Amino acid sequence: MDSGFYSAFTGLAARMQSLDLVANNLANVNTAGYKSQKEFYRAFTSSLNNEWLTPVNKAINDYGLVGGARMDLTAGSMQPTGNDTDMAIDGSAFFSVKTKSGVRYTRNGNFSLNTQRQLIDPQGNLLLGEDGPIQIPTGKMTVSTDGTISVDGALVAKLKIVNFAPGTTLTPEGNTDFTAPAAAEKPASDSNVRQGVLESSNSDPISSAVALIDLQRSAEMMQRALSIFNTDFNQTAVQELPKV
Repeated sequence: MDSGFYSAFTGLAARMQSLDLVANNLANVNTAGYKSQKEFYRAFTSSLNNEWLTPVNKAINDYGLVGGARMDLTAGSMQPTGNDTDMAIDGSAFFSVKTKSGVRYTRNGNFSLNTQRQLIDPQGNLLLGEDGPIQIPTGKMTVSTDGTISVDGALVAKLKIVNFAPGTTLTPEGNTDFTAPAAAEKPASDSNVRQGVLESSNSDPISSAVALIDLQRSAEMMQRALSIFNTDFNQTAVQELPKV
């Protein structure tokens, strides 16, 4: 395959992957607890397993591919709601929820009560305390900074707030849930729970919109380059080869 055509094609593919990430960030600017993702690039030559390349080959194949995405785990701003079941974590810890696929971790504290008066997340997953799902009796619910839940002054449960060692790989699942390696969680000691507050998304709508426009323009340029390689260059080859 023509190296120029291949370079333009991979460049277009990289921009399309980046567009998906930026579009998702932009779509979740109002999602509580959402953590934005940012793409990173790697050189195509880095995937050649240290194969020997001539200087010409190095120059031809020295272009970028999307290497993956990194999560931005910085905290979003705290927005008071006045809702007793809304909670936010001041610190780096996560809430634990029980899903059909197992325990997941989230910063989205937009909780509510189901018909059994159990605390659930927006997807209906059960919020976990240290002793399992949390059921709230009728009365005034109060959540202390250490995650202790009381109703009319009587202790009900304590939230299961967990943290992870630096470098632990957290994998996004949906918009606000994460999975972690087995046995990676540990009790949080540097975080406080705030009741009646939600953590907003850390996705910046302005920078995301600018990035979206820039990527769209770059993708259009790559499409034009592909069109040139696919039509003009091929046409030239068809016209000139019979003369050789």
